[in-house]
Amino acid sequence: MGERERKMLELRHRAAGGLGPGAAAAREGDGAGGDHEAESTSDKETDIDDKYGDLDSRTDSDIPEVPPSSDRTPEVLKKALSGLSARWKNWWIRGILTLTMISLFFLIIYMGTFMLMLLVLGIQVKCFHEIITIGYRVYRSYELPWFRTLSWYFLLCVNYFFYGETVADYFATFVQREEQLQFLIRYHRFISFALYLAGFCMFVLSLVKKHYRLQFYMFAWTHVTLLITVTQSHLVIQNLFEGMIWFLVPISSVICNDITAYLFGFFFGRTPLIKAAYFLAKYQYFVCPIEYRSEVNSFVTECEPSELFQLQTYSVPPLLKRVLRWDTVSLYPFQIHSIALSTFASLIGPFGGFFASGFKRAFKIKDFANTIPGHGGIMDRFDCQYLMATFVHVYITSFIRGPNPSKVLQQLLVLQPEQQLNIYKTLKSHLVEKGLLQPSLKL
Repeated sequence: MGERERKMLELRHRAAGGLGPGAAAAREGDGAGGDHEAESTSDKETDIDDKYGDLDSRTDSDIPEVPPSSDRTPEVLKKALSGLSARWKNWWIRGILTLTMISLFFLIIYMGTFMLMLLVLGIQVKCFHEIITIGYRVYRSYELPWFRTLSWYFLLCVNYFFYGETVADYFATFVQREEQLQFLIRYHRFISFALYLAGFCMFVLSLVKKHYRLQFYMFAWTHVTLLITVTQSHLVIQNLFEGMIWFLVPISSVICNDITAYLFGFFFGRTPLIKAAYFLAKYQYFVCPIEYRSEVNSFVTECEPSELFQLQTYSVPPLLKRVLRWDTVSLYPFQIHSIALSTFASLIGPFGGFFASGFKRAFKIKDFANTIPGHGGIMDRFDCQYLMATFVHVYITSFIRGPNPSKVLQQLLVLQPEQQLNIYKTLKSHLVEKGLLQPSLKL
Protein backbone atom coordinates (compact mmCIF):
# COMPACT_ATOMS: atom_id res chain seq x y z
CA MET A 1 0.00 0.00 0.00
CA GLY A 2 1.39 3.37 -1.02
CA GLU A 3 1.77 6.49 1.12
CA ARG A 4 -1.22 8.15 -0.56
CA GLU A 5 -3.56 5.22 0.19
CA ARG A 6 -2.42 5.01 3.81
CA LYS A 7 -3.18 8.70 4.36
CA MET A 8 -6.64 8.38 2.83
CA LEU A 9 -7.52 5.35 4.98
CA GLU A 10 -6.24 7.16 8.06
CA LEU A 11 -8.48 10.13 7.29
CA ARG A 12 -11.49 7.85 6.84
CA HIS A 13 -10.80 6.12 10.18
CA ARG A 14 -10.56 9.48 11.92
CA ALA A 15 -13.86 10.55 10.38
CA ALA A 16 -15.47 7.32 11.53
CA GLY A 17 -14.07 7.80 15.04
CA GLY A 18 -15.60 11.27 15.21
CA LEU A 19 -19.18 10.01 14.79
CA GLY A 20 -21.66 10.30 17.66
CA PRO A 21 -22.54 7.40 20.01
CA GLY A 22 -25.81 6.65 18.21
CA ALA A 23 -24.13 6.44 14.82
CA ALA A 24 -21.38 4.22 16.27
CA ALA A 25 -23.97 1.87 17.79
CA ALA A 26 -25.83 1.71 14.50
CA ARG A 27 -22.60 0.85 12.69
CA GLU A 28 -21.86 -1.95 15.21
CA GLY A 29 -25.36 -3.35 14.68
CA ASP A 30 -24.89 -3.65 10.93
CA GLY A 31 -22.84 -6.85 11.36
CA ALA A 32 -20.62 -8.39 8.74
CA GLY A 33 -22.77 -7.17 5.87
CA GLY A 34 -22.18 -3.55 6.81
CA ASP A 35 -18.42 -4.11 7.10
CA HIS A 36 -18.34 -5.76 3.72
CA GLU A 37 -20.25 -2.87 2.15
CA ALA A 38 -17.91 -0.33 3.73
CA GLU A 39 -14.87 -2.19 2.48
CA SER A 40 -16.36 -2.39 -1.02
CA THR A 41 -17.04 1.34 -1.04
CA SER A 42 -13.52 2.06 0.22
CA ASP A 43 -12.03 -0.14 -2.50
CA LYS A 44 -14.01 1.70 -5.16
CA GLU A 45 -12.87 5.10 -3.89
CA THR A 46 -9.28 3.89 -3.83
CA ASP A 47 -9.58 2.66 -7.42
CA ILE A 48 -10.94 6.03 -8.52
CA ASP A 49 -8.09 7.82 -6.76
CA ASP A 50 -5.58 5.50 -8.42
CA LYS A 51 -7.07 6.20 -11.85
CA TYR A 52 -7.58 9.96 -11.67
CA GLY A 53 -5.32 11.11 -8.86
CA ASP A 54 -1.98 10.28 -10.49
CA LEU A 55 -1.74 13.69 -12.18
CA ASP A 56 -2.33 15.62 -8.96
CA SER A 57 0.38 13.65 -7.13
CA ARG A 58 3.05 14.37 -9.73
CA THR A 59 6.04 16.48 -8.81
CA ASP A 60 8.24 18.44 -11.20
CA SER A 61 10.60 15.48 -11.39
CA ASP A 62 7.73 13.25 -12.60
CA ILE A 63 6.93 15.41 -15.65
CA PRO A 64 8.06 13.71 -18.86
CA GLU A 65 11.01 15.40 -20.51
CA VAL A 66 10.54 17.03 -23.89
CA PRO A 67 12.91 15.52 -26.46
CA PRO A 68 15.75 17.96 -27.25
CA SER A 69 15.55 19.80 -30.55
CA SER A 70 18.02 19.06 -33.30
CA ASP A 71 20.66 21.57 -34.39
CA ARG A 72 19.45 23.44 -37.49
CA THR A 73 22.53 25.59 -38.00
CA PRO A 74 23.39 25.80 -41.74
CA GLU A 75 26.32 23.60 -42.74
CA VAL A 76 28.10 26.62 -44.25
CA LEU A 77 28.22 28.32 -40.83
CA LYS A 78 29.26 25.10 -39.11
CA LYS A 79 32.27 24.69 -41.42
CA ALA A 80 33.24 28.37 -41.25
CA LEU A 81 33.15 28.41 -37.44
CA SER A 82 34.44 24.90 -36.81
CA GLY A 83 37.75 26.15 -35.35
CA LEU A 84 36.13 28.25 -32.63
CA SER A 85 35.13 27.26 -29.13
CA ALA A 86 31.47 26.50 -28.45
CA ARG A 87 31.08 29.86 -26.65
CA TRP A 88 32.41 31.99 -29.51
CA LYS A 89 30.76 29.80 -32.12
CA ASN A 90 27.36 30.46 -30.55
CA TRP A 91 28.17 34.19 -30.35
CA TRP A 92 28.92 34.40 -34.07
CA ILE A 93 25.87 32.37 -35.03
CA ARG A 94 23.62 34.61 -32.92
CA GLY A 95 25.23 37.73 -34.37
CA ILE A 96 24.90 36.67 -38.00
CA LEU A 97 21.29 35.52 -37.59
CA THR A 98 20.44 38.72 -35.67
CA LEU A 99 21.74 40.93 -38.48
CA THR A 100 19.85 38.81 -41.01
CA MET A 101 16.58 39.14 -39.10
CA ILE A 102 17.03 42.90 -38.66
CA SER A 103 17.66 43.29 -42.40
CA LEU A 104 14.51 41.34 -43.24
CA PHE A 105 12.59 43.42 -40.71
CA PHE A 106 13.67 46.65 -42.42
CA LEU A 107 12.58 45.19 -45.75
CA ILE A 108 9.12 44.38 -44.39
CA ILE A 109 8.83 47.89 -42.93
CA TYR A 110 9.58 49.27 -46.39
CA MET A 111 6.84 47.05 -47.87
CA GLY A 112 4.21 48.71 -45.70
CA THR A 113 1.75 48.27 -42.87
CA PHE A 114 -0.11 45.28 -44.27
CA MET A 115 3.10 43.28 -44.62
CA LEU A 116 3.83 44.06 -40.96
CA MET A 117 0.38 42.72 -40.07
CA LEU A 118 1.12 39.51 -41.97
CA LEU A 119 4.42 39.29 -40.11
CA VAL A 120 2.63 39.63 -36.77
CA LEU A 121 0.14 36.96 -37.81
CA GLY A 122 2.94 34.60 -38.86
CA ILE A 123 4.80 35.12 -35.57
CA GLN A 124 1.59 34.52 -33.63
CA VAL A 125 0.91 31.21 -35.41
CA LYS A 126 4.49 30.02 -34.92
CA CYS A 127 4.50 30.92 -31.20
CA PHE A 128 1.20 29.09 -30.77
CA HIS A 129 2.65 26.05 -32.56
CA GLU A 130 5.73 25.99 -30.34
CA ILE A 131 3.79 26.11 -27.06
CA ILE A 132 1.16 23.59 -28.18
CA THR A 133 3.89 21.24 -29.40
CA ILE A 134 5.48 21.23 -25.95
CA GLY A 135 2.18 20.12 -24.42
CA TYR A 136 1.72 17.49 -27.10
CA ARG A 137 5.22 16.08 -26.59
CA VAL A 138 4.85 15.94 -22.83
CA TYR A 139 1.51 14.13 -22.91
CA ARG A 140 1.73 12.27 -26.23
CA SER A 141 1.90 8.88 -24.47
CA TYR A 142 -1.74 9.32 -23.42
CA GLU A 143 -2.94 9.45 -27.03
CA LEU A 144 -5.56 12.12 -26.42
CA PRO A 145 -8.04 12.29 -29.31
CA TRP A 146 -8.42 15.49 -31.31
CA PHE A 147 -6.07 17.49 -29.09
CA ARG A 148 -3.99 19.06 -31.86
CA THR A 149 -6.94 19.35 -34.24
CA LEU A 150 -9.07 21.18 -31.69
CA SER A 151 -6.14 23.41 -30.70
CA TRP A 152 -5.70 24.66 -34.25
CA TYR A 153 -9.45 24.94 -34.71
CA PHE A 154 -9.71 27.23 -31.66
CA LEU A 155 -6.80 29.29 -33.02
CA LEU A 156 -8.75 29.77 -36.27
CA CYS A 157 -11.92 30.76 -34.39
CA VAL A 158 -10.21 33.31 -32.16
CA ASN A 159 -8.34 34.89 -35.09
CA TYR A 160 -11.57 35.09 -37.08
CA PHE A 161 -13.20 36.93 -34.18
CA PHE A 162 -10.39 39.43 -33.55
CA TYR A 163 -9.60 40.24 -37.16
CA GLY A 164 -13.30 40.56 -37.97
CA GLU A 165 -13.66 43.05 -35.11
CA THR A 166 -10.72 45.02 -36.48
CA VAL A 167 -12.17 45.16 -40.00
CA ALA A 168 -15.58 46.23 -38.71
CA ASP A 169 -14.05 48.89 -36.44
CA TYR A 170 -11.55 50.51 -38.78
CA PHE A 171 -12.88 49.86 -42.28
CA ALA A 172 -16.65 50.30 -41.99
CA THR A 173 -16.79 52.41 -45.16
CA PHE A 174 -14.87 49.81 -47.14
CA VAL A 175 -17.19 47.06 -45.89
CA GLN A 176 -20.25 48.99 -47.02
CA ARG A 177 -18.86 49.06 -50.56
CA GLU A 178 -18.46 45.27 -50.61
CA GLU A 179 -21.80 43.46 -50.49
CA GLN A 180 -20.14 40.11 -49.79
CA LEU A 181 -18.70 41.42 -46.52
CA GLN A 182 -21.83 43.10 -45.19
CA PHE A 183 -23.45 39.85 -44.08
CA LEU A 184 -20.25 38.60 -42.40
CA ILE A 185 -19.71 41.86 -40.52
CA ARG A 186 -23.34 42.27 -39.48
CA TYR A 187 -23.48 38.82 -37.89
CA HIS A 188 -19.80 38.58 -37.09
CA ARG A 189 -20.09 37.95 -33.36
CA PHE A 190 -22.85 35.39 -33.77
CA ILE A 191 -20.81 33.51 -36.38
CA SER A 192 -17.74 33.66 -34.13
CA PHE A 193 -19.68 32.28 -31.18
CA ALA A 194 -21.20 29.51 -33.31
CA LEU A 195 -17.74 28.47 -34.51
CA TYR A 196 -16.39 28.39 -30.96
CA LEU A 197 -19.44 26.52 -29.73
CA ALA A 198 -18.85 23.83 -32.38
CA GLY A 199 -15.29 23.37 -31.10
CA PHE A 200 -16.53 23.26 -27.51
CA CYS A 201 -19.02 20.51 -28.36
CA MET A 202 -16.34 18.55 -30.22
CA PHE A 203 -14.15 18.72 -27.12
CA VAL A 204 -16.94 17.36 -24.91
CA LEU A 205 -17.58 14.54 -27.37
CA SER A 206 -13.87 13.68 -27.39
CA LEU A 207 -13.69 13.07 -23.63
CA VAL A 208 -12.31 9.62 -22.87
CA LYS A 209 -12.75 7.69 -19.64
CA LYS A 210 -9.62 7.61 -17.46
CA HIS A 211 -8.28 10.78 -19.14
CA TYR A 212 -10.88 13.36 -18.09
CA ARG A 213 -8.55 15.44 -15.92
CA LEU A 214 -5.72 15.36 -18.42
CA GLN A 215 -8.02 16.41 -21.25
CA PHE A 216 -9.28 19.35 -19.22
CA TYR A 217 -5.67 20.25 -18.39
CA MET A 218 -4.89 20.37 -22.10
CA PHE A 219 -8.10 22.29 -22.82
CA ALA A 220 -6.90 24.93 -20.34
CA TRP A 221 -3.40 24.75 -21.88
CA THR A 222 -4.83 25.61 -25.29
CA HIS A 223 -6.89 28.54 -24.01
CA VAL A 224 -4.05 30.04 -21.99
CA THR A 225 -1.85 29.75 -25.07
CA LEU A 226 -4.51 31.57 -27.08
CA LEU A 227 -4.63 34.29 -24.43
CA ILE A 228 -0.85 34.74 -24.53
CA THR A 229 -0.40 34.68 -28.30
CA VAL A 230 -3.56 35.70 -30.14
CA THR A 231 -4.78 38.40 -27.76
CA GLN A 232 -1.38 40.04 -27.55
CA SER A 233 -0.80 39.94 -31.31
CA HIS A 234 -4.22 41.53 -31.78
CA LEU A 235 -3.09 44.39 -29.54
CA VAL A 236 0.07 44.72 -31.64
CA ILE A 237 -2.07 45.20 -34.73
CA GLN A 238 -4.26 47.70 -32.89
CA ASN A 239 -1.09 49.66 -32.12
CA LEU A 240 -0.13 49.52 -35.80
CA PHE A 241 -3.41 51.15 -36.76
CA GLU A 242 -2.53 54.11 -34.54
CA GLY A 243 0.61 54.67 -36.62
CA MET A 244 3.65 52.57 -37.44
CA ILE A 245 5.73 54.50 -34.91
CA TRP A 246 3.70 52.96 -32.06
CA PHE A 247 4.79 49.58 -33.38
CA LEU A 248 8.42 50.28 -34.18
CA VAL A 249 9.58 52.23 -31.12
CA PRO A 250 8.31 49.74 -28.46
CA ILE A 251 9.68 46.76 -30.39
CA SER A 252 13.01 48.52 -30.92
CA SER A 253 13.19 49.34 -27.20
CA VAL A 254 12.85 45.68 -26.26
CA ILE A 255 15.31 44.59 -28.95
CA CYS A 256 17.90 47.12 -27.78
CA ASN A 257 17.34 46.03 -24.19
CA ASP A 258 17.84 42.35 -25.12
CA ILE A 259 20.97 43.02 -27.17
CA THR A 260 22.47 45.19 -24.44
CA ALA A 261 21.71 42.58 -21.79
CA TYR A 262 23.30 39.83 -23.89
CA LEU A 263 26.44 41.84 -24.61
CA PHE A 264 26.70 42.83 -20.96
CA GLY A 265 26.54 39.21 -19.93
CA PHE A 266 29.02 38.13 -22.61
CA PHE A 267 31.65 40.85 -22.16
CA PHE A 268 31.06 41.41 -18.40
CA GLY A 269 30.29 45.05 -18.42
CA ARG A 270 31.30 46.31 -21.85
CA THR A 271 27.86 47.62 -22.61
CA PRO A 272 27.58 49.74 -25.77
CA LEU A 273 25.34 52.77 -25.57
CA ILE A 274 22.57 52.28 -28.11
CA LYS A 275 20.85 55.59 -28.76
CA ALA A 276 17.35 55.45 -30.24
CA ALA A 277 16.78 57.91 -33.07
CA TYR A 278 13.42 59.60 -33.13
CA PHE A 279 13.68 60.85 -36.69
CA LEU A 280 10.63 58.66 -37.40
CA ALA A 281 8.43 61.45 -36.07
CA LYS A 282 9.33 63.57 -39.09
CA TYR A 283 7.70 61.28 -41.64
CA GLN A 284 3.99 60.74 -42.26
CA TYR A 285 4.72 57.16 -43.31
CA PHE A 286 5.48 56.29 -39.68
CA VAL A 287 3.17 58.56 -37.67
CA CYS A 288 -0.10 58.52 -39.64
CA PRO A 289 -2.71 55.86 -38.86
CA ILE A 290 -3.82 53.69 -41.74
CA GLU A 291 -7.19 54.74 -43.14
CA TYR A 292 -9.50 53.79 -45.99
CA ARG A 293 -10.43 56.67 -48.29
CA SER A 294 -13.49 56.10 -50.40
CA GLU A 295 -12.63 58.88 -52.87
CA VAL A 296 -9.51 57.03 -54.01
CA ASN A 297 -10.80 53.55 -53.08
CA SER A 298 -7.60 52.56 -51.29
CA PHE A 299 -5.86 52.49 -47.92
CA VAL A 300 -3.53 55.38 -47.21
CA THR A 301 -1.11 56.54 -44.53
CA GLU A 302 -1.32 60.25 -45.20
CA CYS A 303 -2.47 62.83 -42.70
CA GLU A 304 -1.69 66.09 -40.99
CA PRO A 305 0.60 64.97 -38.12
CA SER A 306 -0.93 65.48 -34.71
CA GLU A 307 0.66 67.64 -32.02
CA LEU A 308 2.53 64.59 -30.77
CA PHE A 309 4.69 64.71 -33.88
CA GLN A 310 5.18 68.46 -34.20
CA LEU A 311 8.19 70.16 -32.67
CA GLN A 312 7.37 72.01 -29.47
CA THR A 313 9.53 74.40 -27.47
CA TYR A 314 9.90 73.64 -23.78
CA SER A 315 11.51 75.68 -21.03
CA VAL A 316 14.41 73.96 -19.31
CA PRO A 317 13.95 73.57 -15.51
CA PRO A 318 16.13 75.99 -13.49
CA LEU A 319 18.25 73.21 -12.02
CA LEU A 320 19.18 71.92 -15.46
CA LYS A 321 19.84 75.37 -16.92
CA ARG A 322 23.10 75.63 -14.99
CA VAL A 323 24.27 72.28 -16.31
CA LEU A 324 23.02 72.42 -19.89
CA ARG A 325 23.26 76.21 -20.26
CA TRP A 326 20.07 76.13 -22.32
CA ASP A 327 16.96 78.17 -21.70
CA THR A 328 14.69 76.20 -24.03
CA VAL A 329 14.77 72.91 -25.89
CA SER A 330 12.84 71.74 -28.95
CA LEU A 331 11.35 68.24 -28.73
CA TYR A 332 8.63 66.15 -30.25
CA PRO A 333 6.05 65.41 -27.54
CA PHE A 334 6.32 61.79 -28.64
CA GLN A 335 9.90 61.76 -27.33
CA ILE A 336 8.57 62.49 -23.85
CA HIS A 337 6.10 59.61 -24.13
CA SER A 338 8.91 57.38 -25.37
CA ILE A 339 10.57 57.76 -21.97
CA ALA A 340 7.64 55.86 -20.45
CA LEU A 341 7.86 53.22 -23.18
CA SER A 342 11.60 52.70 -22.77
CA THR A 343 11.30 52.61 -18.97
CA PHE A 344 8.72 49.84 -19.16
CA ALA A 345 10.82 47.96 -21.73
CA SER A 346 13.86 48.09 -19.44
CA LEU A 347 12.28 47.45 -16.03
CA ILE A 348 9.07 45.45 -16.56
CA GLY A 349 9.51 43.96 -20.04
CA PRO A 350 12.20 41.46 -18.93
CA PHE A 351 9.67 39.82 -16.61
CA GLY A 352 8.07 38.36 -19.74
CA GLY A 353 11.41 36.68 -20.37
CA PHE A 354 11.62 35.52 -16.75
CA PHE A 355 8.15 34.01 -17.09
CA ALA A 356 9.16 32.17 -20.27
CA SER A 357 12.37 31.00 -18.62
CA GLY A 358 10.44 29.54 -15.69
CA PHE A 359 8.07 27.83 -18.11
CA LYS A 360 10.97 26.19 -19.94
CA ARG A 361 12.60 25.07 -16.72
CA ALA A 362 9.33 23.48 -15.61
CA PHE A 363 9.47 21.25 -18.70
CA LYS A 364 13.26 20.81 -18.68
CA ILE A 365 13.86 22.41 -22.07
CA LYS A 366 16.39 25.01 -23.15
CA ASP A 367 14.38 26.66 -25.93
CA PHE A 368 10.79 26.57 -27.15
CA ALA A 369 11.98 25.27 -30.51
CA ASN A 370 14.99 25.34 -32.84
CA THR A 371 13.49 27.59 -35.52
CA ILE A 372 16.35 30.13 -35.45
CA PRO A 373 19.88 28.70 -34.96
CA GLY A 374 21.56 30.28 -31.95
CA HIS A 375 18.32 31.89 -30.78
CA GLY A 376 15.91 29.00 -30.27
CA GLY A 377 12.26 29.37 -31.20
CA ILE A 378 10.22 32.38 -32.25
CA MET A 379 8.69 32.47 -28.77
CA ASP A 380 12.19 32.78 -27.28
CA ARG A 381 12.63 36.05 -29.13
CA PHE A 382 9.17 37.48 -28.53
CA ASP A 383 8.51 36.57 -24.89
CA CYS A 384 9.05 40.19 -23.81
CA GLN A 385 7.35 41.70 -26.87
CA TYR A 386 3.91 40.40 -25.93
CA LEU A 387 4.01 42.06 -22.52
CA MET A 388 5.27 45.26 -24.16
CA ALA A 389 2.42 45.20 -26.70
CA THR A 390 -0.18 45.12 -23.94
CA PHE A 391 1.43 48.06 -22.15
CA VAL A 392 1.59 50.16 -25.33
CA HIS A 393 -2.07 49.49 -26.09
CA VAL A 394 -3.12 50.43 -22.55
CA TYR A 395 -0.86 53.50 -22.65
CA ILE A 396 -2.34 54.70 -25.95
CA THR A 397 -5.94 54.25 -24.82
CA SER A 398 -5.24 55.91 -21.45
CA PHE A 399 -3.02 58.87 -22.35
CA ILE A 400 -2.91 59.34 -26.14
CA ARG A 401 -6.03 58.36 -28.00
CA GLY A 402 -8.83 60.88 -28.22
CA PRO A 403 -11.98 61.11 -30.34
CA ASN A 404 -11.21 60.06 -33.90
CA PRO A 405 -13.16 62.20 -36.41
CA SER A 406 -12.40 59.76 -39.21
CA LYS A 407 -13.91 56.79 -37.36
CA VAL A 408 -16.92 58.84 -36.31
CA LEU A 409 -17.51 59.82 -39.94
CA GLN A 410 -17.20 56.19 -41.04
CA GLN A 411 -19.84 55.17 -38.54
CA LEU A 412 -22.15 58.00 -39.62
CA LEU A 413 -21.92 57.01 -43.26
CA VAL A 414 -23.21 53.49 -42.59
CA LEU A 415 -26.34 54.71 -40.78
CA GLN A 416 -29.78 54.94 -42.36
CA PRO A 417 -30.70 58.33 -43.96
CA GLU A 418 -33.26 59.04 -41.21
CA GLN A 419 -30.64 58.43 -38.53
CA GLN A 420 -28.12 60.65 -40.33
CA LEU A 421 -30.73 63.44 -40.55
CA ASN A 422 -31.51 63.21 -36.83
CA ILE A 423 -27.82 63.43 -35.97
CA TYR A 424 -27.47 66.42 -38.29
CA LYS A 425 -30.32 68.25 -36.59
CA THR A 426 -28.98 67.46 -33.12
CA LEU A 427 -25.48 68.61 -34.06
CA LYS A 428 -26.80 71.80 -35.65
CA SER A 429 -28.83 72.75 -32.57
CA HIS A 430 -25.81 72.01 -30.36
CA LEU A 431 -23.56 74.30 -32.45
CA VAL A 432 -26.21 77.03 -32.42
CA GLU A 433 -26.41 76.87 -28.61
CA LYS A 434 -22.66 77.23 -28.37
CA GLY A 435 -22.71 80.23 -30.69
CA LEU A 436 -20.70 78.56 -33.44
CA LEU A 437 -23.59 78.79 -35.92
CA GLN A 438 -26.20 81.47 -36.47
CA PRO A 439 -29.79 80.34 -35.85
CA SER A 440 -30.84 81.37 -39.32
CA LEU A 441 -27.84 79.78 -41.02
CA LYS A 442 -28.77 77.01 -43.42
CA LEU A 443 -26.27 74.38 -44.55
